[in-house]
Amino acid sequence: MSLQSKRVANLSAPRDIDPSEFRNVLGHLPTGVVVLATTASGRPVGMAANSITSVSLDPPLIAVCAAHTSSTWPLLRSEQRFCVSVLAAHHEPISRQFSRSGTDRFGGISWHHRETGPALDDAIAWLDCELVAEHDAGDHTIAVARVLDLASAQDGRALVFFRGQYGRFVPTDLDQSRRESA
Repeated sequence: MSLQSKRVANLSAPRDIDPSEFRNVLGHLPTGVVVLATTASGRPVGMAANSITSVSLDPPLIAVCAAHTSSTWPLLRSEQRFCVSVLAAHHEPISRQFSRSGTDRFGGISWHHRETGPALDDAIAWLDCELVAEHDAGDHTIAVARVLDLASAQDGRALVFFRGQYGRFVPTDLDQSRRESA
């Protein structure tokens, strides 16, 4: 599979943008929270991420962004395959655990093995992925991965990150009315 990068604009900004202001403004966009995990040197390794998105339906591709300072991303990259566990609303402590360095991130966590690596038992969805491309982008790496297999739970709500806080998705009354009339 061949992915190409094209420069479509000059990367110069119209003004100096403070990184904390940038983070604050983009924090107004809610994101899901996931754990990326693989087995490296016979042990499970993983990291939390909220910068993940669908890229393509055919072929099925996702993108995830990892900071250049991440000590876990190189381990995931070296294995070329990883499992994405979509965290449930009650997984805030797990997200925080997988965000800390220098700890046993899988300590006390219930998980099972999928073809591409460890999957959290009570996540609401799982994606088995294979890395197909990486692109340097500022202080992060954009990794594109092909989805090899996937599964989801029958119910549950996703953990959401919004304006620096965790929460959960709650449908609007309009959404509820549509479901009830269907």
